[in-house]
Amino acid sequence: MRVLHTSDWHIGRTLYGRKRYKEFSAFLDWLAQTIEDEKIDALLVAGDVFDTSTPSNQAQALYYGFLCRVGASCCRHVVIIAGNHDSPSFLNAPKELLKAIHVHVVGSSTEDPEDEVLVLRNEQAAPELIVCAVPYLRDRDIRVAEAGESVEDKERKLIDGIRNHYATVGALAEQKRKELEVDIPIVAMGHLFTAGGQTIDGDGVRELYVGSLAHVTAGIFPANFDYLALGHLHVPQKVNGSETMRYSGSPLPMGFGEAKQQKSVCQVEFHRSVTSVQLIDVPVFQKLERVKGDWDGISSRILELSATNSQAWLEVVYEGEEVIGDLRERLEAALSGSHMEILRIKNNRIIDRVLGQIHEEETLDDLNVNDVFERCLAVHDVPEEQWPELLRTYQETLSSLYEDDMQAE
Repeated sequence: MRVLHTSDWHIGRTLYGRKRYKEFSAFLDWLAQTIEDEKIDALLVAGDVFDTSTPSNQAQALYYGFLCRVGASCCRHVVIIAGNHDSPSFLNAPKELLKAIHVHVVGSSTEDPEDEVLVLRNEQAAPELIVCAVPYLRDRDIRVAEAGESVEDKERKLIDGIRNHYATVGALAEQKRKELEVDIPIVAMGHLFTAGGQTIDGDGVRELYVGSLAHVTAGIFPANFDYLALGHLHVPQKVNGSETMRYSGSPLPMGFGEAKQQKSVCQVEFHRSVTSVQLIDVPVFQKLERVKGDWDGISSRILELSATNSQAWLEVVYEGEEVIGDLRERLEAALSGSHMEILRIKNNRIIDRVLGQIHEEETLDDLNVNDVFERCLAVHDVPEEQWPELLRTYQETLSSLYEDDMQAE
């Protein structure tokens, strides 16, 4: 049995206003071809298929076109779970129709956890794989809010809720394996944030619950899972060093901070009781580069790239001592006649003069919602001993607003 694990496609995402449909299309073409070349039996997509809960027509066309292509390929099964960016109702809407081409979609948790435990069968109707397809678990799915509870109580309930959910589906999967009397692998899926997970500034990965709560540990997952396919973190990585518990990472760099990162998908093979994992590198479909330094360093690097006929999208970060008021005009002149394009210019010399008293070398684009709130507390001289409680209240408000948005879909 050969399985391919991927996640965090974020179809429809833009980069500083630039649409990236050509990149998404090229990736899906490559993925479909890789499935054929590697003779993949099952594809697992661990959430965040789309970047928003209301994907554009073009994003939907790429998604459904890919599923039709894979449905006619050697791949016998596709299992897709929703991530925190996805609309559960949107993903679930065509699920019965998609079953006709062996695509299984789990958009949200239901009252019956058995809905998340799938027994996949081959052409002879013999069972070959059990998948615990656990979607992104929203706060309301795993915790009952109570008046007067502390932040510690909420954290404990969230982690207990996630642990109990996986324990339940794991036990159901084991029960099914015993009833089938066939020693087939059990694979679990999830979209969550594990403790110690690696992220990159500007990658768009956000906390899933109140503040940094519910960063779960590897110990919450049942031992009977032969492989754990996770989504949410964009950096390909193991969980707690385990070969069989992994984030596949996003297939495209979601920002310039990920530009030098080698993207990949996970190919998983099951040979009786042995599970082996191999990473397959994803090609670069649109080169991104962050060019930093003083004017001489920036102009020199642009000249080097131009000499290679680069078509890169650039983020330019000026860090020189000289104040350059016409930086954009100079950059446009330097790029004249090339195939490159600047998507973002960050003039740290000007920023230092304007924002230096708040926080050096940062713009609003570089700050998340918690950072902005902390800056406001500092600027208004709020005593530091009051910060923890104010931050908790602020994070609870953000979480409540986010939950209300999802319920309104």
